[in-house]
Amino acid sequence: MAESPREFSFSVVRSKRLKLIASTVDLINRDVKGGGRLTDALAVHIPDEWPPDLYGPRAMQYALQQLGDPAEQGWSFWYLVTEEEPCGLIGICGFKGRPDEVGSVEIGYSILTSYQEQGFATEAVARLVAWAFSHYNVQEVCAETLPHLDKSIRVLEKNGFTLTGAGSETGVIRYSLKRSSLD
Repeated sequence: MAESPREFSFSVVRSKRLKLIASTVDLINRDVKGGGRLTDALAVHIPDEWPPDLYGPRAMQYALQQLGDPAEQGWSFWYLVTEEEPCGLIGICGFKGRPDEVGSVEIGYSILTSYQEQGFATEAVARLVAWAFSHYNVQEVCAETLPHLDKSIRVLEKNGFTLTGAGSETGVIRYSLKRSSLD
């Protein structure tokens, strides 16, 4: 028997075309188990190509561990649901944890191939950057990518991020957006 979406409670933020739903342990467990369990909880269509690149079992396990701490709610990933009919799950956007001691938080994103180059990643990043900066302790949102990932870099640049140098791993570059640059 399918469960009614009314039985579930989620943190949700909206942008022009997207509903962003903060992951929970229950949602991730449903995602891992497949078989329509996530569809039942979110009341959306999940494309056959789910999950998007970079969101596999390892990322899911990391998020499950992270969300073991209730204070991490919202600082993990968010499911991206298009508000256009038919509503469907199109990707993931989110953070790699709460802000560090200097107020920096890292964002990441991945959109299903069939929904790329339509501005969804740019829109999701913009909305979650605004969400992050709504927290007084966030001074910077950063992202790391590879120098040849032009589409990823373009998403960051459209959102006002600037190249700040080398990333945390060899060959990776880092972009950031500082709260002070928004004033």
